[in-house]
Amino acid sequence: MTFWIITFLMALLVSGVLARALWRAGQAHLAQPGAFDVQVYRDQLAEVERDVARGVIPAEDAERVHTEISRRILAADRSAQDAQSVREGPQTVGIAMLGTVLVAGSLALYAWLGRPGYGDMALEDRISFAQEVHQNRPDQQTAENSLPDNLPKPEVSVQYAELLEKLRETVAGRPDDLQGHELLANYEANAGNFAAAAKAKAQVLRIKDTQVTLGDIGDYGELLVLAAGGYVSPEAEAALRRVLEENEEDGRARYYLGLMMTQTGRPDIAFRIWDGLLRRGPADAAWIEPIKAQILPLAELAGVRYTMPVVGSGAPGPSTADIEAAAEMTAEERMEMIGGMVAGLSDRLATQGGPPQDWARLITSLGVLGEPARARAIYDNAIEVFAGNEGALDMIRSAGSQAGVAE
Repeated sequence: MTFWIITFLMALLVSGVLARALWRAGQAHLAQPGAFDVQVYRDQLAEVERDVARGVIPAEDAERVHTEISRRILAADRSAQDAQSVREGPQTVGIAMLGTVLVAGSLALYAWLGRPGYGDMALEDRISFAQEVHQNRPDQQTAENSLPDNLPKPEVSVQYAELLEKLRETVAGRPDDLQGHELLANYEANAGNFAAAAKAKAQVLRIKDTQVTLGDIGDYGELLVLAAGGYVSPEAEAALRRVLEENEEDGRARYYLGLMMTQTGRPDIAFRIWDGLLRRGPADAAWIEPIKAQILPLAELAGVRYTMPVVGSGAPGPSTADIEAAAEMTAEERMEMIGGMVAGLSDRLATQGGPPQDWARLITSLGVLGEPARARAIYDNAIEVFAGNEGALDMIRSAGSQAGVAE
């Protein structure tokens, strides 16, 4: 209730300020030509009377002039009163309408765009809320059941459909047929039956047991996501994280993990994951185009002013674990971690060298950390290292401009 009272008073105050300005503007126009003419004619009348007293104007002429001036005074006075009446009516109505629109409009706009009854969430509360969403989100079966039955599927030939049906019957009688289940998973996926494909792939994982590959697990996780209409369920996340435990650089698993972060209220983590994938490339990776289509609005949600980088233009960023850990840190802890990464990058470039993307990243990072002297020293060194390589020099100069150390 306190919020609404404050909101109403603020809108009322703004309305009062604007109304006062309008009223003053109206008062400033009260001295209209009609009122001015009345004053002039009265001065002329007084002058005529003085001329009669001095004998300058004969009495009969003075009477005629007096009558004419009096007539003009009445006409001008009537004109001034009519103009004032016309002005004051609309002006009063306009001020009242302005106040009503501002007060009612402000409250209605907030009721539509805002969340009445909810305060602004602090960062800690947002993180806590996202964790709750993550922990309590629907499971795979619930997500599949929520999808409509008429989802579009790729068209298959009659021969393909018949072959798929025979394969289903064959595999049903051979529960341990590895090749049969692998074929069934592929055929179901090609027909758009992702839920059935995921079930067949689960049997492949069961049969292979300890011989299962990361590719098999990644395929299973992806089929679960597709079966749920693009939703990353807890079951799909478990499969993806299993892949990342063995191979942190698996692009497919990182992409879907970023997708899950967007679905559970952590666009900041998702943005860092996807930005790293874009910078790493390659340009023909299956996840690049979906990321490019979604990362700009995601950057806005993450509070980042973002320019789409050239795909493959930079070295891969920190690991997924590093990104998630940084998201839970205080500002001081995060800056300390970034400083350690920058120091490691600086040492590597000094001893082993590296591509211009790494030099550019080090220069901009030092600028962000508030170390312009070190950034300038690295910048000068990079200019010498890549002398004659215009493409690399353009990248270095761009980084120097961002860090404020380029000439």
